[in-house]
Amino acid sequence: MASLNPNIDHNSVKILVVDDIPLNIMLIDKMMGIHHLKTQQAHSGIQALDMIAQDCPHIVLLDLIMPEMDGYQVISKIRETYTKEELPIVVLSALNANDNIVKAMKLGANDYITKPVIAERLFNIVFALLNTKLAQ
Repeated sequence: MASLNPNIDHNSVKILVVDDIPLNIMLIDKMMGIHHLKTQQAHSGIQALDMIAQDCPHIVLLDLIMPEMDGYQVISKIRETYTKEELPIVVLSALNANDNIVKAMKLGANDYITKPVIAERLFNIVFALLNTKLAQ
């Protein structure tokens, strides 16, 4: 399994988890906690964009199915300001049709994981993206 570069201070890593279902956020938070990584939580796309504007995280873990503003709209808004390298986005979604995956990737997601999330796959993707971003 991949790991976070040992030269990176785990406490300085900011991971924003965006999902309207508290249980999903709790599960991802617990997964990240295994590697001593803390998360920030947003329960809507609008809240996530506000949080990003105030204090940009290192990576966003984003659900697609949310009220008011769905994950596709959030990706589009983020990409108006940040490149894929500046702010990686990993979609975590129950939508597993190829059309959903292709749409998210075309809009600017860095990767796509279907739910239920497999912890090892999530860690491999998150660590690879964080290692690349934080090494710059």
